This record gives sequence, structure tokens and C-alpha cells, in this order.
Amino acid sequence: MNTTSYSKNQTTQLNPYLVREILEASPQKLLVRIYDFAITNCRLHDMVKTNRALDELINSLNFEDPKAREISIGLLKLYQYCQDQMRKQNYEVVHTILTDLRDAWLTIFNMKR
Repeated sequence: MNTTSYSKNQTTQLNPYLVREILEASPQKLLVRIYDFAITNCRLHDMVKTNRALDELINSLNFEDPKAREISIGLLKLYQYCQDQMRKQNYEVVHTILTDLRDAWLTIFNMKR
């Protein structure tokens, strides 16, 4: 019995440029990429992928550093609210929150939109 997730006829084609970009990206760029992924999938009304991106954002929060704890708690609440709103199919609310957060991070990181 084949225990791999792909049969011999199925192949996964990875975009080598995208793979290279991700592997060489700074933590700031990766954060923005996760937001982009979440926003795109929110627009597509894909709850699973949007919530998967929100899980990644939650996992990236820093609760150990006292300076970051308060911000991390606030972001955690926002991300959980977004997940709940995705389940309720309130896509516009989630889209607005994620877009505003992404734009805020771009400003903080001094990156262009």
C-alpha cells in the first residue's frame, strides 16, 4: 500500500522563484506574505485557508518578551475574532481588519505597498 500522499502520476510543481523568494525573505516580508495569503483567501471566501493563515499569525506572536506581550495579546484577540467572523461568513469585516493590519505593518517596516 502506498503511504505517500501523492500517487506516481501526481506531481507537485513548486515555483522555483517563489520558493527562493520565501527562503531568502526577511521575517518582515514573510509576515506580509502571510497577510497577503489571508487577504486573498478571504476575498475568495475560503475559510479554511484564511483561518490557516490566521493560525500562522497566531503562532508567530511573542508572549515571552514583556515588551511584546500586550501587543501580542491584542493581536491574538483580533486574529481569533477574524477566525470567528470567517466561520460566520462575515468576509468584509475580516478583509477590512486584515488589510488594515497589513498596511500598519508595511508602515512600521517602512515597506511599499
